[in-house]
Amino acid sequence: MDQPNRYENLTRQVSAIGAVKRGMARSLPADCPPGTAGVIALVHRHGDLRIGRISELMGVDMSVSSRHVAHAVERGWVERLPDPDDRRSRILRLTPEGGDKLAELDRRLTAMLAQKLADWSDDDIELLTRLLTRFRDAFGDCRAHHA
Repeated sequence: MDQPNRYENLTRQVSAIGAVKRGMARSLPADCPPGTAGVIALVHRHGDLRIGRISELMGVDMSVSSRHVAHAVERGWVERLPDPDDRRSRILRLTPEGGDKLAELDRRLTAMLAQKLADWSDDDIELLTRLLTRFRDAFGDCRAHHA
């Protein structure tokens, strides 16, 4: 296969990943849409964060991340606390309830993947994981940095 066709085929497959992401989103509970799940996961992974950092990590505009954060705060999964470095700002911290919700989300997504990939070998799943990690790493920090 020549190089242009190889990349054209890859482009089609990467575009089709949207269907996979939508399928994964459908496995989330109704009270926790993907954006909110992303906020919970980021605060868990990175620790206390300002909303601006959440926006950077999600690669979305502040207005979008603010809605997701507000939803997580309303549900008691994340709390807003005064930033000790700047009292005008707030930091976001995962609550114990947020940790429980994240564990539930992980269980749901793991179960969904286990069902969808039940006929895959362990080696194939490991290979896919390695290749997806390598693929993502090839893009570096490609989150939005608009002027």
